Amino acid sequence: MMDKLDIRYTELKDFEYLLTWLNDPDNNKWFPFSTSQEIEESAKNWINFSRYKSSLTGVVDNKVCAIGTLFLMPYRKLIHHCMFYMIVDKKYRNHGIGSTMLKNLINLGQNYFKLESIFTEVFENSPMIPLLEKFKFNQFAKQENFIKIDDNHYLARILFDIWFK
Repeated sequence: MMDKLDIRYTELKDFEYLLTWLNDPDNNKWFPFSTSQEIEESAKNWINFSRYKSSLTGVVDNKVCAIGTLFLMPYRKLIHHCMFYMIVDKKYRNHGIGSTMLKNLINLGQNYFKLESIFTEVFENSPMIPLLEKFKFNQFAKQENFIKIDDNHYLARILFDIWFK
């Protein structure tokens, strides 16, 4: 499958894939938005970074299978780093697509945008944690009870970053 993977800049038309994936409860539990309005607004914000060429889309056999985006900062004092999100379609997981996408996001941030670091937030038990550790991201913060799942269950938010300089 990896030999068929093509990575291109994200296009606005990729919105429908992103929205579908974020509406899937198995995926959505790893992101901070939950209502249909929050999901749609977040997906619009996410996909709009394609205008800056700070978003990449993975394609296998002409099917969109992953999107990773650098959320560039608009403030001069903060342009040396940014947050990123990434999602891989369930049908394409565990084939190295996430690793390739993350490698390309790191390269895009470091070499094209001249960032000094990128960071992401995940929630405890996220399947993305081993991937971040594989790429030598550093856990720099953990906030207990950050996401409320139900009246008696919370998840911690964990922040990871990688510095290039």
